[in-house]
Amino acid sequence: MTTVPAPYRITPARVLRAEWHKLWTLRSTWATLLAAAALVLGVGLLMGTTYTSDGGDSDVDTVVLTLYGSQLSGICLAVLGILVSAGEHSTGLARATFTAVPRRLPVLGAKAAVLGGTVFAVCLLTNLLTFTTAQFFLADTDQAASLADDGVLAAVAGNAAGLTLLSLIALALGAALRSVPGGLGAFIGGVVVLPEVAGMLPYDAVETALRYFPTQAAGVLGSATPLPDAPSAGAALLALVLWTAAALAVPALLLRRRDV
Repeated sequence: MTTVPAPYRITPARVLRAEWHKLWTLRSTWATLLAAAALVLGVGLLMGTTYTSDGGDSDVDTVVLTLYGSQLSGICLAVLGILVSAGEHSTGLARATFTAVPRRLPVLGAKAAVLGGTVFAVCLLTNLLTFTTAQFFLADTDQAASLADDGVLAAVAGNAAGLTLLSLIALALGAALRSVPGGLGAFIGGVVVLPEVAGMLPYDAVETALRYFPTQAAGVLGSATPLPDAPSAGAALLALVLWTAAALAVPALLLRRRDV
């Protein structure tokens, strides 16, 4: 007796394609990405058109100045990451997803890959457009620079990488908590607010540790000039990657232990 192979098999490529379609068929994806890009571009143009050399900001890194809107767009991208993971549980779609992919872990990996690739591409293109456009207005100031200058292109790409890794941390929090409000609260409280509060403690060990927290490490990656008392760009990137891996490990373990 011959057995007929199943016409459909679960493969990483098919899981990845399914998550890609789910991401781009949601209006929230378009809304959050457009909002994130508009904030970076809008704030960058505002900085470029209003900047004057005698305004007292000459010591600000030119990439930080032109991409200042990244601090706001990071919240939009965090919301997107949480919606990608926790949103399925709020709508009940997670039951169908995990029925189709019983091993579950490929789903989490595909979500992270699709979100990470999308966010990095959008952020990098937005950063390049914002920086080059803002430089038209900064050409005759002390903030004039080009992508060919030392550290500029690396900082523009580093800013995109930092935002991407922060969005993956948000995805992990959403997947672990399975709640959009809970994930957003955990991200703002644990990733954004906690380092600021902990920085008030008068302990050198705390101050040293805070330099490697996610938001602080992302800030290092987005600066063309070394920040005072900050880790190197390589150390900051390694720290942020480890934070992201640890955050994703939590929902990966929980997926194996709890029901949908």
